[in-house]
Amino acid sequence: MLIRQKKSSDAASHEITPEHVYVNRRQFIEASGLIAGGLLASGMASPAAAALMPKEGKFQGVKEGYHKLGAKDKQTPFEAVTSYNNFYEFGLDKEDPAANAGAFKPLPWQVKVDGLCANPGTLNFDDFLKPHTLEDRVYRHRCVEAWSMVIPWVGIPLAELVKRFEPQGSAKYVAFETVMRPAEMPGQRNAQILPWPYVEGLRLDEAMNPLAMLAVGIYGVPLPNQNGAPLRLVTPWKYGFKGIKSIVRMTFTERQPKNTWNVSNGREYGFFANVNPKVDHPRWSQATERRIGDFFRRETLMFNGYEEEVGQLYAGMDLAKNY
Repeated sequence: MLIRQKKSSDAASHEITPEHVYVNRRQFIEASGLIAGGLLASGMASPAAAALMPKEGKFQGVKEGYHKLGAKDKQTPFEAVTSYNNFYEFGLDKEDPAANAGAFKPLPWQVKVDGLCANPGTLNFDDFLKPHTLEDRVYRHRCVEAWSMVIPWVGIPLAELVKRFEPQGSAKYVAFETVMRPAEMPGQRNAQILPWPYVEGLRLDEAMNPLAMLAVGIYGVPLPNQNGAPLRLVTPWKYGFKGIKSIVRMTFTERQPKNTWNVSNGREYGFFANVNPKVDHPRWSQATERRIGDFFRRETLMFNGYEEEVGQLYAGMDLAKNY
């Protein structure tokens, strides 16, 4: 259970997104057909998700979770979060996911859980979510390309899922896999982009950390297709490429998974991918970042500002080698 303790770096009331931003977001949602009726008609909202939402299309029964932000952190507007992102299954440019994800069908959906665990199985999306209470959490998001956002997620703690499926004592990692649908995901038609399907993984103690979560929404509404609908990983102390999207499989394993970017270019993209301003990418510095919406760059924080919560996971490790 995540214990909420007030810290000096926590978000103050004046840091919450201003009302006019929410109004603009609401207009954007309506224009995009993301109200409940539109979601059901287009197959973007499952019955379980729909039951949690009133007519205005927002999740209900969501409890407040972790909201640790600094004095200079402001939530990135919904429009930016949904129109500027990496999801190579839909194209290489930042605008491609929003432009090309319209044909993707996130529901019906199933998640397969297998490997070294006591409770394997293939679950419908509703059954996957049903035992858990959704949480609202605001996290920094740092891309390895040195741009960043602040995003309010809706999801469930990954630790709850790990406990639910009961990994065996020999399990040391949990691997994730993205859906493979080249007919709906045009980027997957080109094997030269990346080896498909996209795969990722965490050490089991990382997966059990209270910050790790599986997100089903942003800004109180279900994940848009371009943001990884209907289910994606969020680990805010790591670079964004660890946040695998549109997950269809979780596998408990004794061996370290071969994550996609590490397989594709191991010199530039490590397995851990922890945000570290002291370890540069071979082609650019990681010391500073460009927060979307800001004019000036800012200093990057160790573990993206979550060192207090996750630093102990890497005690004694050479972070320059285990990047």
